[in-house]
Amino acid sequence: MGPYKGTWPDDARLDPQLLADGDRRNVIDRYRYWSVEAIVEDLDQRRHGFHVAVENWEHDRNIGTVVRTANAFCAAEVHIVGKRKWNRRGAMMTDVYQHITHHQSIDDLLAWAATETLPVIGIDNLPGSTPIEHTELPQRCVLLFGQEGPGLSHAARQAVEQVCSIAQYGSTRSINAGVAAGIAMHAWIRRWA
Repeated sequence: MGPYKGTWPDDARLDPQLLADGDRRNVIDRYRYWSVEAIVEDLDQRRHGFHVAVENWEHDRNIGTVVRTANAFCAAEVHIVGKRKWNRRGAMMTDVYQHITHHQSIDDLLAWAATETLPVIGIDNLPGSTPIEHTELPQRCVLLFGQEGPGLSHAARQAVEQVCSIAQYGSTRSINAGVAAGIAMHAWIRRWA
């Protein structure tokens, strides 16, 4: 959207710089010309009851995609476990609207989840896992994803309350971690949103 034409609306949510210069951000029309702070405040009024956590031991490049998808589904928060640094490119600037918390270890994430009374559900295609297609995810929970390649760490596997898998029918052992996160979040959305 280009610069706002006509008399500027009297609305404290609007950003004068965006009104003057135009709004080229990747936001829905409802949020055109709104300040980042106003968008976050509005999202906070309707965030869903699920959190997303992803392990980041080897600098996983999929975290940006996970953040962008969490924003699209209005997740409560994204938790990054392990290395603090992650590739924000895939987030497409949605990280400015999405709450993101860092945890040094799985134990730190679990301690936080316990204080919030949130069950932690692992998503990985491990032996004995329950197909997510046949699982009712809790209304309030943390969906935990391992990183691309190794999947959930041993510590994470031991810590989660349940592990859910995503049905696959081709020849590959696993699907992309960012894609898996999107599928799991959508499974939650289908039940609770």
